[in-house]
Parts: sequence; structure tokens; C-alpha cells
Amino acid sequence: MSRLRIFDERHPQEPLSVHKDHASITRELGKVGVRFEQWAANQPVAPGASQDEVIAAYRADIDRLMREEGYQSVDVISLTPDHPDRATLRQKFLGEHTHSEDEVRFFVAGAGQFTLHIDGKVYDVLCEQGDLIGVPDGTRHWFDMSESPYFVAIRLFTNKEGWVANFTGSDIAEQFPRMQPLAAVV
Repeated sequence: MSRLRIFDERHPQEPLSVHKDHASITRELGKVGVRFEQWAANQPVAPGASQDEVIAAYRADIDRLMREEGYQSVDVISLTPDHPDRATLRQKFLGEHTHSEDEVRFFVAGAGQFTLHIDGKVYDVLCEQGDLIGVPDGTRHWFDMSESPYFVAIRLFTNKEGWVANFTGSDIAEQFPRMQPLAAVV
């Protein structure tokens, strides 16, 4: 189940509020300029589907977002609990960072946790199958896929080559809850 927990940045022990319905999550994230949507496939997506098959299943929403926001490229990334580099890949984005372009992810399967640091608050967003999150460029955030990652995600880019994490040097990400492993749905 998708979830948004909002914390005061100084109190990581107890959230100020918890939201579990999509309308509430969309509303709260929209207040801080973060896109949150639900997408449904326009055709079945079989486990192990190719990148082209996955993109085709969501083509209408992808095209809409590309027109609205000017994204130029799209790809699919997949990670499973048995990936030999899962620990290294997890560590790559656990620290607070920004990007010079939007970070847009749609979860075709599995889950991931985006945590955003905005205006003295921390927005902890558990994204699951069917969720799209659009983190605006320059937003301080971190991403966790758990110790046992499982997800298939569509990524949209303005300039794929320019998508680089710029770390802030803050240790705030270490103070907030990490993503707990979820059972893989195959």
C-alpha cells in the first residue's frame, strides 16, 4: 500500500501525519510541488516483459507527461533481490542529494521509498505498483530500495546524460526510517 509520512525535520521518531489513500497523498505532495499519480496499463504486462513491451503498456501516460513537461527520453530499470550489486546500487542514492532535472519514476512492479526534504519537513513516500512520482529539479531527497530490492520502474528524462546526483553533505537521511524489504510479487 502506498504511503506518505510527513515529519518535522528535527523529529524523525514520530510523523506529524500519515496518509495512505492516493487522493490524500496526491494533495499533500502537490502542496510542495511534487507530482504523484496513479497509472494503469492499457495492455497486460507479463513478468519478464521487455523494455519495449513495458513502455508500450503505458504509452498514453508517458506521451502525455512528455508533452506536458518536455521530457525527451524514457527507459525501464529493473532490480531484484538476487542482483549481485544490490548493496552498492542501494548505497548510491541513500544520501541527501539533488538533481539538475526532475526525477520521474513510475513503478510498474515492486516498490521504492523516496524521501524529500522540503521547507523544514521530511516527506517519506513509499511508492508501489501503479504509482508515479515526479520530484522537481533541485529538491533535496534520497531514495531507498531496501536491502532486498524488487522493482520495475519507468524513468523519464529531459537529458539522460545529465542526470547526476549532487550530494548536499547533510547526514539527515541517516536519521530517518529506511525502507523495509517487501515480498517480491512476480
